[in-house]
Amino acid sequence: MNVVIKEQQLLSDNWYKLYKVTFDYLLSNGKWQKQIREVYDRGNGATILLFNSKSKNVVLTKQFRMPTFLNGNADGMVIEACAGLLDNENPEACIRRETNEETGYRVKEIKKIFEAYMSPGAVTEILHFYIGEYDNQMKTGVGGGLPEEQEDIEVLELSFEEAYAMISTGEIKDAKTILLLQYAKINGIV
Repeated sequence: MNVVIKEQQLLSDNWYKLYKVTFDYLLSNGKWQKQIREVYDRGNGATILLFNSKSKNVVLTKQFRMPTFLNGNADGMVIEACAGLLDNENPEACIRRETNEETGYRVKEIKKIFEAYMSPGAVTEILHFYIGEYDNQMKTGVGGGLPEEQEDIEVLELSFEEAYAMISTGEIKDAKTILLLQYAKINGIV
């Protein structure tokens, strides 16, 4: 084992958990080095790209994200793929629930395409990526999220080409959404 955790101090348990971790790390030269890192544990999540192969459209969401606002996003609004935290569910059950809550669609078949760490230098989260085809018969509600979770989500139905072009224009800056759109483009999904 090349890591020995010496101390794990809880710094915050307000929204999620922020730890200060002190550990010894065995370097490639064979010497041990003491390191200290802050690690944010928000749990794991899932995300999905909803696509319609007939209309060549995708469903995305738009909502306010405080961290982006604090980092220069003038209105704090982010266009992104539907996503959510697992909250003790398996990834597929989570993304099915989130899809219905956020977009109003109850998708029938979904496919897991990969998993990824989104910010491994500071955040523990693994994100499970899915794709799923939708059509108008799957619409069961308006979406928009849950008020009790302080969600105020706008549902966007865009042509795939328009959504993909929004990466280049900077209108889409969300990494999970970019990965899903690129996967769809590379694999000819839409």
